[in-house]
Amino acid sequence: MKVLTSPSLWIVLLVVLAVALIPMIANLPALREELFVLLMLIILASSVNIIMGYTGYVSFGHIVFFGIGGYTGFFLVQTLQMHVALAALIGGGVASLIAFLMGMPVLRLRGAYFALATIGINEAFRTLVTNIDQLGGAVGMLLQFSVYDAYGGAKEASQLAYYGIILVALLTITASFMIKKSKFGLALMAIREDQDTAMVLGIDPARAKVMTYAISAFFPALAGALFFFKNGNIEPGPAFELHRSIEALVMVMLGGFGTVTGPIIGAFVYERLRGFLITDPTFSNAHLVISGALLLIIVLFVTAGVIGWLRQQSPVLRRYLE
Repeated sequence: MKVLTSPSLWIVLLVVLAVALIPMIANLPALREELFVLLMLIILASSVNIIMGYTGYVSFGHIVFFGIGGYTGFFLVQTLQMHVALAALIGGGVASLIAFLMGMPVLRLRGAYFALATIGINEAFRTLVTNIDQLGGAVGMLLQFSVYDAYGGAKEASQLAYYGIILVALLTITASFMIKKSKFGLALMAIREDQDTAMVLGIDPARAKVMTYAISAFFPALAGALFFFKNGNIEPGPAFELHRSIEALVMVMLGGFGTVTGPIIGAFVYERLRGFLITDPTFSNAHLVISGALLLIIVLFVTAGVIGWLRQQSPVLRRYLE
């Protein structure tokens, strides 16, 4: 496909891959853990951007797919001793199927009604999982240490999860780029600008939005399966943590919504900022408040985000920053 030969896509992919491989080449386990979280945030932000940036539908509860993928993958690895790669793919498929089924009624809503509905969906799944004993109930599940023997031990399993999260991040970025540059992506942007006009032009908004919602659910589900496999335990709270969705929205808006590079830049900047706030004794209990204030400032004064601002400043960058 011609879109895959675009230099802007390959520049982004190669930069992300080069940075991600540094801790493996230099044998820096601490940096590897930091970059695992950063790559996971890139996946979450880019996935939210697929539904929000291209269609204009703000999903406050997108973290639900992270939890669904995490629980599905964890259960398959724990009970059926399934390989984590296959379990993660199944978790992604389950999340996409649920998004497709839920999307048909929910995506008929617009604006704040859709946003509130996504929050309700996330809380409903969190409550559901909490009351299912087979999934560990409120205390969650703990992975038996012997499960890691099939991967050569816990250390090797952790490295496998890291390589997996790199691959998922690269696939998410590629999918976002391909959607933006396709006719399908143009249809989504038409829906974002004016859904009624898009219908007059022959676009089926309902079909396009549901397909986009299902695609955007697949990648966070993969990330969830790998994240909780690496951690060795899963609980309803961390799996369906609503503030992670809000943070993903901040990252998208900070970097530039509707762009491919924006969520990556936004994830990097926000993760650095969050790391400083959490470790600083003065701001450690107020980082979510600051995140909310940051989102408000961006919406009011820097609507195009970092990437949008850079594109406005330099015609050369406009060619490479999608």
